[in-house]
Amino acid sequence: MPNQQVIRLMIKARWIVPIVPAGRVYEDCALIINGQQIVAILPIAAAEKRYRAEQTVSLERHVLMPGLINTHGHAAMSLLRGFADDHPLDTWLNDHIWPAEARLVDGEFVRDGTELALAEMIKSGTSCFADMYFYPEQAAQVTRRAHMRAQIAFPVLDFATNWGEGPDDYINKGLALHDEYRADDLIRIAFGPHAPYTVSDEPLKRIAVLAQELEAPIHIHLHESAKEVTDSLEQHGKRPIERLHELGVLSPLAQCVHMTQVNDSDLEALASSGSHVIHCPESNLKLASGFSPVAKLAAAGVNVALGTDGAASNNDLSMLGELHTAALLAKAVAGDASALSAHQALQMATLNGARALGIDDITGSLEPGKAADIVAFELDELRAEPNYDIAATLVYNNRAIKASHLWVAGKALLLSGHLQTLNERDIAAKARHWAKKVRHSGNPS
Repeated sequence: MPNQQVIRLMIKARWIVPIVPAGRVYEDCALIINGQQIVAILPIAAAEKRYRAEQTVSLERHVLMPGLINTHGHAAMSLLRGFADDHPLDTWLNDHIWPAEARLVDGEFVRDGTELALAEMIKSGTSCFADMYFYPEQAAQVTRRAHMRAQIAFPVLDFATNWGEGPDDYINKGLALHDEYRADDLIRIAFGPHAPYTVSDEPLKRIAVLAQELEAPIHIHLHESAKEVTDSLEQHGKRPIERLHELGVLSPLAQCVHMTQVNDSDLEALASSGSHVIHCPESNLKLASGFSPVAKLAAAGVNVALGTDGAASNNDLSMLGELHTAALLAKAVAGDASALSAHQALQMATLNGARALGIDDITGSLEPGKAADIVAFELDELRAEPNYDIAATLVYNNRAIKASHLWVAGKALLLSGHLQTLNERDIAAKARHWAKKVRHSGNPS
């Protein structure tokens, strides 16, 4: 047909949930992609008239939406999935997880564990994730090879671990990693002070200054449990968030993970500083850590994004499962069935995540000019019928759907359920190998 523009990829779908404009669903439309970017969203007939695609993908029982963004996890800890279940947070960390990490964690563990996590995330529709773990250089390399988008936070703690000797060593290694990935289009490096109770004032002040100078995010566990707050009041005479605020840590660069304990002064500190909250409902439920007041935070203007946490405390990395739990829990905590709508839950798992990571100009919604970070979910013919509201199906009936395709910056990572940039059989074999090593290293009691 004359005057057709040649483009690389046209994806036709039964439904498209673009996230922007909010609350909209397009039916029988096509997504036009050229290079790494989205060019247009048009009705299929108009798209076929205007464009000639080198490749066309027709998805007749699918919904397209932005790739899901998992804004908190510890990818390599997938190798500790189910290792120490049914313990409270302090016991889980001090008696099980940290001793196991001291015995097991090295570069090879992080490389193989991260690969396992990437495969799981891709197969469940996640295009971008935020990670915080040891040997971040290994995580970054594996993620880049898989062509996923990520924020890799290097850990900072007061004490030595397998990866570093103390705060100065962690920060110096992290700054070198930041320099290495400074110009990368998929990987961003962040500061990862573990928590207020594991990092003292001086390293936190140094991180606050460096983060502003480099415009690098700060990713930190904060107000994860009531005990954390009580201990801080006893030790410092102030709540953890108040201490961080005084040290200069809170800003639009701050990503505050968990926030299950929130009073009015905490809310004011978050809102006035422009800090983001990363909500991890399933991990918080499993560890009985508490409930983040999502509706209250959002009403105060705080950006709330969604994360799975690591597979050692979840025990999966499914963002579909997480947004389902988040939507239901928000209603129960607020005592209001309208507290978090289906469309708001989908935004929390996409655009809000991109905002928290500082990349909402690149991803998080299906808009012309943004990166082609796209997931296609296929609807089960029986369990998804009848379908009156595709957003409600995605959030409340999402066991009736599965991720079939995933693209990041226009590159296919998943096609018809098959991984394109990772070897699933090899990853599974490595995971079984590590399971034997973990068992032989000492079982949790």
